[in-house]
Amino acid sequence: MQDVWKTYRIGELDLPVLRGVSLRVERGEMVALMGASGSGKTTLMNILGCLDRPSSGRYWLEGQEITRLAADERAFLRNRKIGFVFQNFNLLPRTSALENVRMPTLYGPERIPDREAEERARALLERVGLGDRMDHEPSQLSGGQQQRVAIARALVNRPSLLLADEPTGNLDSHTSEEILRMFQQLNEEEGITIVLVTHDAGVASHARRTIRIRDGLVEDDSNPGEPGRTPAGPPSMTRSAPAEARP
Repeated sequence: MQDVWKTYRIGELDLPVLRGVSLRVERGEMVALMGASGSGKTTLMNILGCLDRPSSGRYWLEGQEITRLAADERAFLRNRKIGFVFQNFNLLPRTSALENVRMPTLYGPERIPDREAEERARALLERVGLGDRMDHEPSQLSGGQQQRVAIARALVNRPSLLLADEPTGNLDSHTSEEILRMFQQLNEEEGITIVLVTHDAGVASHARRTIRIRDGLVEDDSNPGEPGRTPAGPPSMTRSAPAEARP
C-alpha cells in the first residue's frame, strides 16, 4: 500500500478514516493488524481484502495494481486469492459443515467440479480436526468447531492470503489458543500469508509482526520488511501522513 486514504461522506461532513497508510506485507508473512475500535483497522482490512477501495493512494496485490478495479473485477480477485474468517463465523445455519465449506466453490469464476469440491471440503475438515463432524449443522457444533469450519471454508479455493477479523472474539481462552495455533500451522506449513485483525495484544503476540493502527495512521510496525524482494509494487515503507486533512 502506498499513501492510502479512505474518507467517508456523511451528509455534508467528510470523515477521514485512513490518513495516508503505507505498508508492505511479504508473501508468507503472518502479521497482526492491531488497533482500538475506531482506529481504522477494519477499513484497512476491507481494502486489503478487496471488499472496498481507497479514496486515494495505491494498492498492489501480488504485483497487480488493483485500486481502480471495478467491483466485479475485485470480486473475481477475492474469490481466487483471498479467504476470510470472521468473529461471528457467518456459517449457513441449516447447512452441514461439509456444505458450508463447499459453498465458495459454487460462486467461483471457474466452477470446480462437484466431486473435486467435495474432496477438497472433506480434506480440509479432516485438516482442522472435524472429520467426524462433517454432517453436523452449526447449531450442533461448539464455537471453536464452528470457527474451524469457517477456516476450512476460507481455504477451500486455495487462497494465497487469509484475512481473519477478530477470529477469537467469541471464543474462550483455551479454544482461542487452539485456533491461533492453527493459523500458525497454516502459515508455517502451507505458506499462506495471514493477516490477523485484532485489538487484543495476546492475539497479536501469535504473529511474527505487529502493525499498530491509530487514528487512521500506522503508529508502529515491529518489522516493516525488506525492500526489493517483490518484483512489482511500491518500495517498502511505513510513514505517517501530515496532520492536516487531504482535499
